[in-house]
Amino acid sequence: MRSDDEHVTMLALVARNEGPEDVEFFIRAVYTDVRRFVAYLAGAHQAEDLTQETFLRALGSLPGFAGRSSGRTWLLSIARRVVVDRFRSAARRPVVADLTDWQSAAENCRQRGLTEMEDVVALTDLLHRLPLERREAFVLGLQGQRSGVTRSAQPIGEERPKVDSCRHSGCGHEIPVVDGHRSEVNHD
Repeated sequence: MRSDDEHVTMLALVARNEGPEDVEFFIRAVYTDVRRFVAYLAGAHQAEDLTQETFLRALGSLPGFAGRSSGRTWLLSIARRVVVDRFRSAARRPVVADLTDWQSAAENCRQRGLTEMEDVVALTDLLHRLPLERREAFVLGLQGQRSGVTRSAQPIGEERPKVDSCRHSGCGHEIPVVDGHRSEVNHD
């Protein structure tokens, strides 16, 4: 070991047994080396956070430091593991886009010149998967929104039917009942 490494190792051994002043001397002696090493591995933008995390881990492990390697080598191996852990953690998390208007960004990503047939097919598939009662409520709710009617709807093709309303499943939409029977909604 070179004399500087011996000095750092001695500071680490003293810091594990002594007080906060000795820990501070040890950290000051190696702080620049650790920060430079972390900046090389992870980039300057993350260097300060990773350096702090390295020292937090090192302080927790300091009582177990036996001096079999130099203090600098021991600390830089902790720093390397901190950086690797950060990369692994980042790989597990999805990347969040910093967009204020995500909907227009998504629409701009669509290919130009295509019909919206994919949307029609997907919506039709979803509607057919709904139970009949919910499908009727949904379709009639859409018809009511278009015509300005919010609480009841008149079936198409009926001449002045008797339209009673009934609530279904607490969904808040009214389903028309024509002459005592539920009206069928054309789903095509």
